[in-house]
Amino acid sequence: RFGKALAAGADITCIDLEDSVAPSGKAEARAAALSFIADQGAPDHLWLRINPVRSAVGLADLLAVLDSPAGPRTLMLPKLSDPSDLAFLEEVLGDRPLSLVPLIETAAGLRNAAAIARGPRIRALLFGAVDLSAELGCGLDWEPLLFARSTLVAAAAEGGVGLFDVPSIDVTDVEGLRSSTARARALGFTGRACI
Repeated sequence: RFGKALAAGADITCIDLEDSVAPSGKAEARAAALSFIADQGAPDHLWLRINPVRSAVGLADLLAVLDSPAGPRTLMLPKLSDPSDLAFLEEVLGDRPLSLVPLIETAAGLRNAAAIARGPRIRALLFGAVDLSAELGCGLDWEPLLFARSTLVAAAAEGGVGLFDVPSIDVTDVEGLRSSTARARALGFTGRACI
């Protein structure tokens, strides 16, 4: 799937090691992803989404990236909720030139979004609406999540970083995709993730 994703025409392609990989397949997926990224010459437009850094599998992902001679230049960080995680990563990464894209998908992450956006190495934020709506107990519709989106727009602007909206979940609803993307752009989002 990696080559197919690269050929799809997106500005950025991200290989996912978190939600799209079963627990039993994490090590194999990690090795395959890092091998593919190295084979491509680790281009700037090929990112890697690791598992949460506060998990054993996320730490294994991070160590494997650091051991890779030609690893990704940008890591997506799911469920990043506390700026202290960025301080930890800064210590671990040292002088390794890696950019970071936290996924804001928890209530704590939303509360800390501005501090996270100002963190070292942050390239952009990504709104994780599915997990946030589950935590909040609200729907995925535009209105219940408008406050969260607006908060992230302000946080990204304060940090001077980009902001990606959540992928459209109903991949058959093209008009809904157009409409919600236009609304996100009007609100201040700079891009949108897709599946």
